[in-house]
Amino acid sequence: MPDTTAIDCLLSAATASGRIPGVVALATGAHEKIYQGAFGVRRQGDAAPMVLDTVFWIASMTKAVTAAAAMQLVEQGKLALDRPAKEIVPDLATPKVLEGFASDGTPLLRPARTDITLRHLMTHTAGFGYDTWNPLLARYARDTGLPPGRSGKLAALQAPLTFDPGTRWQYGINIDWIGRIVEAASGENLEDYFRRHIFGPLGMPDSGFRLRGGIAERMVTRHQRHPDGSLEPIAFVTNQNPEFWAGGGGLYSTAPDYLRFLRALLGGGALEGNRILRPETVVLMGQNHMGELRVEPMRTQLPLLSNDCELFPGIPKAWGLSFLINLQDTPSGRRAGGLAWAGLANTYFWLDPQRGTAGVLMTQILPFADPAVLDLLDGFERAINAIA
Repeated sequence: MPDTTAIDCLLSAATASGRIPGVVALATGAHEKIYQGAFGVRRQGDAAPMVLDTVFWIASMTKAVTAAAAMQLVEQGKLALDRPAKEIVPDLATPKVLEGFASDGTPLLRPARTDITLRHLMTHTAGFGYDTWNPLLARYARDTGLPPGRSGKLAALQAPLTFDPGTRWQYGINIDWIGRIVEAASGENLEDYFRRHIFGPLGMPDSGFRLRGGIAERMVTRHQRHPDGSLEPIAFVTNQNPEFWAGGGGLYSTAPDYLRFLRALLGGGALEGNRILRPETVVLMGQNHMGELRVEPMRTQLPLLSNDCELFPGIPKAWGLSFLINLQDTPSGRRAGGLAWAGLANTYFWLDPQRGTAGVLMTQILPFADPAVLDLLDGFERAINAIA
């Protein structure tokens, strides 16, 4: 077994300093865990310690799970990457593009020039965005009362596009739409589908949209970081009776549960004899599906929710089905072709197919792209790559 004392010291120091209330971090190879550790407390000022099975709102780490569900249905022939999505979900039949606002404040909308496909949605090239990072959508939401995607209200999905499908990259509500597509193609709601076809087979009992059983008692508290660097515990629970299950950001999970999902992907779609995807499907998901387009920096419009964000600035990045892909080796040691993403409350994962490793680091802090957490994530991955 490798010596992980330095990793313990790294994570312990981050919580002992007060920069981060608590953290859970795990890393794995294809067949065995490399590291696991939990440090600090679940709520700043309280004594309850962070433990390995602490439950987190994983927000947009939900997206990779929803993508896996959609690819199961692609394997079955019920979905196709380049089939118009309107054939499965008629609500996508007539998307409108928001080009700006008239002098009286009226939104300037026009019909999209091309159909939206599953591939567009998977790669965030359909034209959908989030008001958190797009100034046009931020104004549109303020002026029209459009609810945020995390609200669980169906009206949130009626946001307009901000460009024609396939012409740019923009992070947005795309995967929420894929959740709706999975439901339409499978005949199951997303909560049941995940439990039957992903969480059950992979042994992920603490993952789901609802805080059922004793899961709520193991929840971490979310914290808001103020401009002076201080942290304030804040109450937060997602809508437990939403109008739709948010495939783009509604899941709760634990670091060990999510690592099992990543281990299945490292294992070519199977874990401990239980297969959720074919090996060739997993390879396909990790490939660039946006051609010459590239991931763009995310400039915040809502500073309480997110800082400006660009992971690995200066390194070209693409998107797969549905992962961020670094197209060059990163300073942390991740090889070109690495897959990753994150959740709004500063939860992160990576999967490095070339090294055969994956990692998860979970906190619960707003705004997103917290510098202290990103520094810790970088140090954690560097330390894992030094011993793996």
